[in-house]
Amino acid sequence: MKIMDSCKIAGLPTPIIEEDCGGIIVRLFKDRFSEEELRKMELNERQVDAILFYKDKKEITGLDYSERYKITDRMARNDLADLVEKRILSKIGETKSVKYVFISE
Repeated sequence: MKIMDSCKIAGLPTPIIEEDCGGIIVRLFKDRFSEEELRKMELNERQVDAILFYKDKKEITGLDYSERYKITDRMARNDLADLVEKRILSKIGETKSVKYVFISE
């Protein structure tokens, strides 16, 4: 698509294109993962810090997340599931091999 190519050439994040009520919504981002944009998404402090810390690595594991923030595996899974629900991360794999990768970077 021309929009996708133009964003890539300009060094911008890939836009999100969604259908809504018979039309489409195109979301363009100047820096989807800037601290300012993340705070608008009502994320907790761990989530904001994790995205800023891991965005260059392109992925996060639950173990990395729980160890970095010294929280339980369950709390890490809940935080990461929230980031998946908010379309910041995509979950790949199952059980112990699961990792989370950034969407539209």
